[in-house]
Amino acid sequence: MPLSTARQPSAPPPRDGVSELLLGMRLYGVRYRRMQFAPPFGIRFGGDEGRAQFHFVACGTAILRGQTGILHELHAGDAVLLPRGGVHDLVSDADGQGLDLGGFDEAALCETVGSIKSCPADTCRSKDTVIFSGCMEFDLGAMHPLIGLMPEVMLVGTLLDRYPEILPMLEAMEREARTERAGFAGILARLADVVSAFIVRGWVECGCGDARGWVEALRDPRLGRVIAALHRDPGRDWTVAQLAAEMGSSRSVFAERFLAVTGMTPLQYVTELRMRLAAQWIGRENMPIETAAYRLGYGSQAAFSRAFKRVTGQPPGAARNRSPGPSI
Repeated sequence: MPLSTARQPSAPPPRDGVSELLLGMRLYGVRYRRMQFAPPFGIRFGGDEGRAQFHFVACGTAILRGQTGILHELHAGDAVLLPRGGVHDLVSDADGQGLDLGGFDEAALCETVGSIKSCPADTCRSKDTVIFSGCMEFDLGAMHPLIGLMPEVMLVGTLLDRYPEILPMLEAMEREARTERAGFAGILARLADVVSAFIVRGWVECGCGDARGWVEALRDPRLGRVIAALHRDPGRDWTVAQLAAEMGSSRSVFAERFLAVTGMTPLQYVTELRMRLAAQWIGRENMPIETAAYRLGYGSQAAFSRAFKRVTGQPPGAARNRSPGPSI
């Protein structure tokens, strides 16, 4: 009987840990603003602790002054992401003082986008600077500690040679911010989310700067299999022995390697992953708490609630109150 020559489907290649990080990345827009200023101007940001901040200069120029005092000149078409947010100023000149953002009058353009204008009537509008800013929840799942290794300021201009596909998005943002056509506020918000995700992905794929050793270790294909398995089935009753078997090593070698790469023990990682998923499901998808507990392998809602509070410092119900809205 002749052998069949039909080609059998090949198994997909295992994902490494960095791929899992990118697949799990979420940016949740909290608040956006279109701002138009006549120079001299100065705005201070920093009231949203722990949230990322995105700025795009649609026309004119601005200087970004971060917590370290380093100045970054931004021109029309420039975008920047501050992954950890923090206090920073956008000013028209290096010696300018930033006035707290809350001190400006703000009009609502739509539910999540506001408009701020500080332009004296007797000044020329051609000299105005237009900036679109976004405050975002930045979630990398259980790999959230990587945010602490990112630079204070991430400029999109450093990625354009490697990722030319970003340029049309920046050009679209510039047109939308300048012309203020129907629906421009929502379109700008979505584009800001996408460009921010590109900035983070570019940093990761280019080796993560000073975090290179961490990322190179995470690219270990054997450890990648473990991380992929955890993300596929976070509710499984995982043991260190089972995870070591996924990696194909002894328990001691696996545990030592995992701790060196992620900065936490395997079971700590599992718990962190579960609680971040739970916060997303409860807060952003309105999943009942008992359903989230069941899906994540907890035998009772009480046990789940104790674990959630131990990791996040708050009861599960608090996650529902912090839901920031749609994600990309």
